[in-house]
Amino acid sequence: MMIYYKPIGVIQSPFKEPRGTPIQPTAARDVEGIIEVYPGYWEGLKDIEEFSHLILLYHLHLVKESGLLVKPFLGDELHGIFATRSPGRPNSIGFSVVRLTKVEGNKLCIRDVDIVDGTPLLDIKPYVAEFDARQDVKAGWFEQNMHKLATTRDDGRFAK
Repeated sequence: MMIYYKPIGVIQSPFKEPRGTPIQPTAARDVEGIIEVYPGYWEGLKDIEEFSHLILLYHLHLVKESGLLVKPFLGDELHGIFATRSPGRPNSIGFSVVRLTKVEGNKLCIRDVDIVDGTPLLDIKPYVAEFDARQDVKAGWFEQNMHKLATTRDDGRFAK
């Protein structure tokens, strides 16, 4: 079975290639970007300005698929791909939670952008803390590596 997705827009950011891009939105604090929503989807933006944060789902168009065991950016050991946030995945789908700062027609001004310029946008969902935030979360192997997050950048290992 083949599954096809049609981009609803494009994400603009200051990052022109994967190398050097922050690896998570919290490590991209205040980095600005713009979402340009394509004609035909504009009506779907109604009321979006009422939300402070958005969940973006996008196609990792500059990333090659990796194996099922990967050495992620924040670790030195191999982990199963599904126990990481590594971009090289069986399906090249990325997600980020960003701050919405302004809506100008079909353009959404956002912050905390950890996404490469020109990335095809697949979907936008409002972030709702009561739906999305969890208590008593275990972060697995990430817990011993969180101190590296603020300074770790994409080193190109998953790029095409």
